[in-house]
Amino acid sequence: MKKQIFGIYLILFGFLGFAQECPDLVAPTNGATNVPVDTTIDWEDVTGVNAYIISLGTTPGGGEIVSNAAAGSISSYTPPLGLPENTLVFVTITLFFFDQDDITCPSQSFRTEDVIDVPECTTLISPQDGDTNVNVATNLQWLYAARALGYRLSLGTTPGGTEILNNADLGNTLIYNPPADFPANTEIFVRITPYNENGEAIGCSEVSFTTGDVAPPPNCTTLISPVDGATNVPLSPLIEWLPVAGATGYRVFIGRSPTENDVLDGAVFFTTSTFVLNFEANSTYFVRIIPFNAAGDAIGCGQESFSTILGCGPFFNDMGELITLNPVIDFPEELIFCENELPATITSSDLDVADGFRWYRLDPDDNEFLLSEDPSVVIDRAGRYRYEAYTINDQDGVVIECPTSQIFTVTLIESSAISDIQIMRNGFLFDVTIIMDGNNVYEFALDDSNGPYQPGNTFFGLEEGTYTVFVRDNGGCGLLQETFVLRLPDAGFPKFFTPNGDNTNEFWQYRPPRTGGLNIATIYIFDRFGKLLKQLDPQSQGWDGRFLNQDLPSSDYWYKAITEDNAVITGHFSLIR
Repeated sequence: MKKQIFGIYLILFGFLGFAQECPDLVAPTNGATNVPVDTTIDWEDVTGVNAYIISLGTTPGGGEIVSNAAAGSISSYTPPLGLPENTLVFVTITLFFFDQDDITCPSQSFRTEDVIDVPECTTLISPQDGDTNVNVATNLQWLYAARALGYRLSLGTTPGGTEILNNADLGNTLIYNPPADFPANTEIFVRITPYNENGEAIGCSEVSFTTGDVAPPPNCTTLISPVDGATNVPLSPLIEWLPVAGATGYRVFIGRSPTENDVLDGAVFFTTSTFVLNFEANSTYFVRIIPFNAAGDAIGCGQESFSTILGCGPFFNDMGELITLNPVIDFPEELIFCENELPATITSSDLDVADGFRWYRLDPDDNEFLLSEDPSVVIDRAGRYRYEAYTINDQDGVVIECPTSQIFTVTLIESSAISDIQIMRNGFLFDVTIIMDGNNVYEFALDDSNGPYQPGNTFFGLEEGTYTVFVRDNGGCGLLQETFVLRLPDAGFPKFFTPNGDNTNEFWQYRPPRTGGLNIATIYIFDRFGKLLKQLDPQSQGWDGRFLNQDLPSSDYWYKAITEDNAVITGHFSLIR
């Protein structure tokens, strides 16, 4: 199933009427000045493009600096010999498609710096410093030195020696092919001195390598699967090359650009094939295979390339539409069930149009266990799962799956109960808090199962009366209810109180009626022997039945209340435990 995910920007370039957005330079930006001559050129990545080709010149579309260099699938390029100084450099990027015409984008430009310093030193990369058993017919190769316009090379068999080559000016190149083989089993000393119009690099060190026996090195090989320039290559192909007589092994380099070996970087194989897993779709890959034997590496082996299948996308079809072949799915990140509802059957949405389905359970280490390959699955426990829908597509005989998946969590809501109703007096009104036995998310209502419901579990300012509280959880696992009564105690001096920890009638205190009543100033409490136990503020919570932090026994106790006009009221009451 193909799904168009967004339209094309209509910028016409005269290529069969095809429309495509060209990338802008990111670094340096179009119009930048004083750009370093050793800069790496970066541009916006363009979705759906197989690879990029870049030219650098001094005129729009020109290529006298770099001409149609393959940049691969990576949207950046480092000129191998740097850039000329104080020059307006034009960058022309071509979008490469293996299933339709390439698109050459309008040139963008920047101006390089005026170099006033000598260049940096360079590094010998082939052979490397300290290498042994080097092929006597080897070439020398080194890295670009920032700001260099040329290189001088000296070669000898002793430190500082120049009997093989004496400070030869090689010009602006990064490779030297000696006219004759090096002597066998000999340490070769190398000094490379970069230079520009400001002078030579300073303090460049000498390096060396040691040659091996005189023996014929192996020849280079050629890819036979996939062949150079192949398209629609599967994402996990067998890379195979021709065997080379006399080779004992092969060094394999694979990357998404000619200069970056981000897949294989010199891996050694003693066979003529290897599987490579999980190439990216719709991308170009560059391969270099170097046979070797006791005489060293094969010399001058070139680079080959191929492009992978379009894959699932996004990519541009022949109508210029950016498409993806993955199905669109509609599935939540969480499913909530009551404890008694499992096992349960879960079914994909009717809108999920696909060729196949898979359901997986994930363990704590994210290992997956296949549960079903049907549109539905039976879930019997809480945990993490993955739902996948996929389409099957044939691309020039290569069958691929294009999946879309959703990881989701199955959550169980525990059964709950009302464990307590806590009542607090606030003058002549009550605050009531509902305590639940469970960790679910609840809503609460009074006297009507239809609500309104509130998320808080406390009802404030209730008057005397009989109430029914209704409790429901947000998972819809049932409705709980319980009735309670709110009643103000009789006014006056209580005949008894019960400080036993049940939060009911825990304190003894004068209780004024709603209207009228005595203006009590203070209250004294005594035991039956006349011992003063407590002096109460009539505005306080009251006496808790303790003296010197000790519970007093059940018994009768006496009080003497004095009003604000000095009237005295006495009586007794019972403490009951």
